[in-house]
Amino acid sequence: MEPLSWSEIILRILGQFTPVWIALIVTFVVSILYKRRLGLYGKLFDSTIGMIGFALVMFWVFTGVFGGLFNLIITHDVLDQVSGMKNKVPGTPLPSPEDGVYEYYLLGGDNLARDVFSRMVKGAWEVIKIAPFATLFAFMVGITLGLPAGYYGGKLDTFLSFLANLILAFPVILLFYLLVTPEIVATGIPVYMAGVLFIFPIVFLVILYNSRFYTQPAKRNLYIAITLVIGLWLYLGIAWDADPLGLISFPPNLLVVFVSVVFVNSPTVFRIVRGLTLDIKTRDYVAAAQTRGEGPWYIMLWEILPNARGPLIVDFCLRIGYTTILLGTLGFFGLGLSPESPDWGSTINEGRKLLTIYLHPALPPAFALLTLVLGLNLLADGLREESLRD
Repeated sequence: MEPLSWSEIILRILGQFTPVWIALIVTFVVSILYKRRLGLYGKLFDSTIGMIGFALVMFWVFTGVFGGLFNLIITHDVLDQVSGMKNKVPGTPLPSPEDGVYEYYLLGGDNLARDVFSRMVKGAWEVIKIAPFATLFAFMVGITLGLPAGYYGGKLDTFLSFLANLILAFPVILLFYLLVTPEIVATGIPVYMAGVLFIFPIVFLVILYNSRFYTQPAKRNLYIAITLVIGLWLYLGIAWDADPLGLISFPPNLLVVFVSVVFVNSPTVFRIVRGLTLDIKTRDYVAAAQTRGEGPWYIMLWEILPNARGPLIVDFCLRIGYTTILLGTLGFFGLGLSPESPDWGSTINEGRKLLTIYLHPALPPAFALLTLVLGLNLLADGLREESLRD
């Protein structure tokens, strides 16, 4: 077989992404049709910048789901090494493809004769399954501590602010680097940190339901019971690898990266939430809630927090971008995820070693990382623009 031309390569790549294009079209059509009923998310489609950012982000989300989770986009297994395909240029045909095996390496082969295209697609799933959820956990920690610090003030605020400033005193990359080094991991510190940090989502939800349904004991008790049963089950499996049913397990190297992201981001979220709380607690509607006799946690979670959602949503999008860059940095240095992982940072690092000779192994994952972070930044700009109008 003859090698593919660049036009043929592009057409074949676009064809491989067919599930992504369909999902994007459906998402945009439904969202635009019902945008007036979808709150801030719907208003995002009134912003050109926001729509471009949303399209870029959702492209990689759907790529991660369809390509990484369901294997609908990739052309080869990311660990398969085909003899004679080491560092081959894009569009090179396989020497002797078997029946049912895709006959080309669309973006060439890397230094271990693996398919660059498939590893780039699979790398999207490595980012999607860590960055958003780790950022969400960090927000739950920051909100749970930042609200009472700003609302009550005093010694509690001083103590929690001191802890946050102590963590922030370290350079982020250095702190991240230290947390994932084998020597620190061997001490078990990341596991104990997971035990502390991962309890915050359960605490947050329990307080949320208790404050909201305090006057409806039956509904409150039901919601809290469901939260405790499911939450503690997930907590035991994820943080301690002690799921009594044996269904939940978290790979140790992935746990270390996840904990590091949560730990590094939580103090910054804490400071943002604390600052917003100090400002909002002086508003008239907060005073009105206090006059009605509402409890402190009800005021914090149902009066202050909803009115701080604009800046927090924007920061959430930006923080996912920061986390993506941090994950890429860790992979670049060979830390955190397993060596054979197709994450973009590891792939860029492997391609970098031969960058003066072969460009194709390093450029696709670098372009993927660039476009995802760009999309998150544009999405944050669009959300900021619409939240200011809200």
